[in-house]
Amino acid sequence: MARKFNLSDGKRGSALAVRVTPRASQNQIVSMMNDGTIKVHIAADAEDAQTNAELIAFLADVLGVPKSRVEIVAGETGRDKLISVLDMDVETAHQRIVAHMD
Repeated sequence: MARKFNLSDGKRGSALAVRVTPRASQNQIVSMMNDGTIKVHIAADAEDAQTNAELIAFLADVLGVPKSRVEIVAGETGRDKLISVLDMDVETAHQRIVAHMD
């Protein structure tokens, strides 16, 4: 059963639903799906730990926050992940992600 995650305001930040495709030619935000899930291509191999580390570094760069404020809170071993961004509201995160789409 597929999980459905949406952007939402949390007590300490925001949560982003992300679908990751590894082994891409470059790291990029591809699109936003109808349910609000952000499609991200990551250049790392499909090994979960490597892909997750690259995803966190990439999203921290896109959002302009330290890597320590970006955390995978669900879906570490799957393509669909829930990402927590501390100290950033959903609207700000959404604007930065949209501005970074190709």
